Amino acid sequence: MSGAQYSMSGEEYLARHHIITYLEDAVSQLLEHKEENPRVNPAKFLSDYFTSVHRGNHTLFREYEYIKATPHNRTAFIRIFWKCFRQVGKSGDLLNAKEYQSLLCLLCPDFPLELVQKTARIVLMDDAMDCLMSFTDFLFAFQLQFYYDEFLYTASEIYTNIMSATRGSRDAVVVPSVSRTKGKPPQLSDGPDSVESTQFFEAVKMLCETFQFSHPPVDILRGILMSAPRVSFYGFLMALAKHEGINSAVGILPPKAQILDDTDPDIQISSARTPRPVSAASKPAN
Repeated sequence: MSGAQYSMSGEEYLARHHIITYLEDAVSQLLEHKEENPRVNPAKFLSDYFTSVHRGNHTLFREYEYIKATPHNRTAFIRIFWKCFRQVGKSGDLLNAKEYQSLLCLLCPDFPLELVQKTARIVLMDDAMDCLMSFTDFLFAFQLQFYYDEFLYTASEIYTNIMSATRGSRDAVVVPSVSRTKGKPPQLSDGPDSVESTQFFEAVKMLCETFQFSHPPVDILRGILMSAPRVSFYGFLMALAKHEGINSAVGILPPKAQILDDTDPDIQISSARTPRPVSAASKPAN
């Protein structure tokens, strides 16, 4: 255990590691399971539950509120999605956003289309829902959007405010959706729908200092935003999605070159995991 963990109070430790979230869910699952099977062994059930959490198999078939409740849940779900559907990438199939949502709903029945649409915009830099995407492109964009969802939402508000201040308060501004020519690599600087990179970086850096949710490492943000004088929002998102440092920071997927390899064990489904919805738990903290 690190010195920082020793310096925490009991309440801080419980909050940081979302212990109460898992305890509440474990008890809820046990009571629900006991209604169906009164002879269930509570000790074994709870042991199976926390073994499943430790192994990262616990989000399979769970409701969306649960799979997004903690950073560990999010990474576990990203890994399950990759493991279950990487054959799509190996076969070279290209799918559109609604087809990817259908795959996600096989693992989480109420997975929202909105988050899949946000992921597609990172890949396509457009709202074209019928455009096709490779599995690898979608997977890394999905990892970014799902794991850092709150940060990206807040960063988009910062970006919009900077654009509004630049254009003048009388102009109504929304976060731009930048179209690009097919086959053209994304650029950070993209004409009039862009802001000064330094100004945007300083704003998101201040956000990271106090942000209560997961956010990308500041060094990665600096490296991306300081590489060009101006940045468009979707150019920024695509650069994040493609950055290997983001993949390392999230820490659940292999490097992009190995993403289609069959090198690790199959996912095992614990008996403690049931595809029945329960109440939502706490949100992730950084």
